[in-house]
Formats: sequence, C-alpha cells, structure tokens
Amino acid sequence: MSTVATVPVLAGKYLTVVLENEAYGIAVLKVREIISIHKITPVPQMPAYVKGVINLRGRVIPVVDLRVKFNLAAEFTERTCIVVVQLKLAADQVVQMGLIVDMVEEVVTLTPDMIEPKPEFGTRFGTEYILGMAKVKGQVKMLLDIDRVVVAE
Repeated sequence: MSTVATVPVLAGKYLTVVLENEAYGIAVLKVREIISIHKITPVPQMPAYVKGVINLRGRVIPVVDLRVKFNLAAEFTERTCIVVVQLKLAADQVVQMGLIVDMVEEVVTLTPDMIEPKPEFGTRFGTEYILGMAKVKGQVKMLLDIDRVVVAE
C-alpha cells in the first residue's frame, strides 16, 4: 500500500490551530512565531483571503486569512492571532507569511500510528491542502500542507 510509506514521513511536531471549531496541524518546522493581530495594510486587487501586509520588526509580511481561504466564518475574537510561517514557494523562493487563525491550541508530537492518509472526499475544501489526518486525544486534526495552502489559484 503506497500510503504506508508516506505516513511515517509525516510524523513529528505540529502546531495545532483552530479554524471555526475544527483543528488543523502545521509542521512546527514551518512556524517562525505567533503574534497578536497587527494593523494590516490592504493591498489592492488581491484575492479576498489575502488581507494585506504587516510590518513585523521592519519586514513586510503578507497576511492570509485561512478562514476566508477555506470558506469558513471569519470573525475576530480576543484569541484570533497570526501564525508567521516560512514557506517554500519554488525551488529557490522562500518567503515568510502570516496566517490568521481563530486560535492556537498546542504543539503535539505525532507518531506514525497516529496519522492516517488524507480522505478522498468529505472535507470542507479540496484535499490537495491536506497531508493526512491525525488522531490526537480522541479528536481528528487535519495536517495542512501549508506550502500548497497559500499558493495563488
């Protein structure tokens, strides 16, 4: 079975975040920091999920609202924050980007036996964004391929 070979590669540490009461995992090695919501400067003619840019200690960082990207409710609360991730967009292009999430949960260490292959249907968005499904403390958490989530459509 070809999925068995790929699942162990997914084992490791993940930052779990919540988007509209659903939990998602982002590989910790991709996460640079977690910050509160900053003033976001809009950029004209961007897709609705691209909220604009922020000035993070002198660096201009694009900000994507994952809730809008996944067609979920996007209300700001006191727990809403920005997860700054480092993405590999091309072989030689690495960028930092902010991802708006409803809330950060925890860092979990996933072993191969906790991870299942991604489903072929039944999710709120296309499965091209999903690496696999993790079972943690009785809950299912979708592991995101964060590099693919933010690629322009």
